[in-house]
Amino acid sequence: MREFFGRLKRGLTKTKQRFGTELQETLNQGVPLDDELFEEIETILISADCGVEVAEELSVKVRERCEREGVSKSTDVLERIKAEMVEFLVANRAAPVDNTTPPDVVLFVGVNGVGKTTSIGKIGSHYHEAGETVVFAAADTFRAAAGEQLEIWAERVGARIVRSTHGGDPAAVAFDAVKAAHSRGTQHVLIDTAGRLQSKSNLMAELSKIGRSVNKAIGDHGGHLRCLLVMDATTGQNGLLQAMEFTKAINVNGIVLTKLDGTAKGGIVLAIAHQLQIPVEWIGVGETAADLQSFEPAEFVQALFE
Repeated sequence: MREFFGRLKRGLTKTKQRFGTELQETLNQGVPLDDELFEEIETILISADCGVEVAEELSVKVRERCEREGVSKSTDVLERIKAEMVEFLVANRAAPVDNTTPPDVVLFVGVNGVGKTTSIGKIGSHYHEAGETVVFAAADTFRAAAGEQLEIWAERVGARIVRSTHGGDPAAVAFDAVKAAHSRGTQHVLIDTAGRLQSKSNLMAELSKIGRSVNKAIGDHGGHLRCLLVMDATTGQNGLLQAMEFTKAINVNGIVLTKLDGTAKGGIVLAIAHQLQIPVEWIGVGETAADLQSFEPAEFVQALFE
């Protein structure tokens, strides 16, 4: 994990330049703890794409903590900001997944280009390295390249892949993958889906159909279905609007946030926690499988300021 912390720090360089460094420079001036200082803190938080509501809430909580703990110097405020950010993120953590009755079936959804197929491959790689078994379901039957890409990942991690012909029924692919996992005692089923524009109601309805098909396949054999929404961090608040549409169509349990290394607005992590009330489960800060790891709030906040 220390290796990934180094990757995380490097990946958050753009956000640190916009957010962490500016915040530290402001607080290191030794200015009074007055309205002007906390308004400046809000402004910096907003510039990192935390969102207005999150910035206001954090600013209030930091001020209250400082008063409660008798903080009188601006140089001592930073640790209180970090503590409040961690608490904010921890409050939205997901409960541990119950793997006592496999398989753990995960449906990956999101708009075109956010990195769903790649994320599935990387997460499958993590499970493989942990000695766990995986089935990939290539339910994006409308884009041949997606299935081919998933096949490459399957070969890399020793996973089985279930595919269909071009234009086949995605729900049937998902159903067959879960059945295959039951028959082989596989621990994880990771289901790829076509990229969807949130305005296309028929495509959203298809997601619901896939979910019903998976639950039917689980049937009496056991297992549980979760849905992870893959988001591109570089899209910022626009990505949040897309995410909100997905949550209307299907029950989303967690977020995979990709491309954090490509944006100066890593504060989107806090905005997601606030607006969606859905935990970030994985974050990506680069191209390799090792650059995608499970999200740890305290580590993320620490990396923002180191």
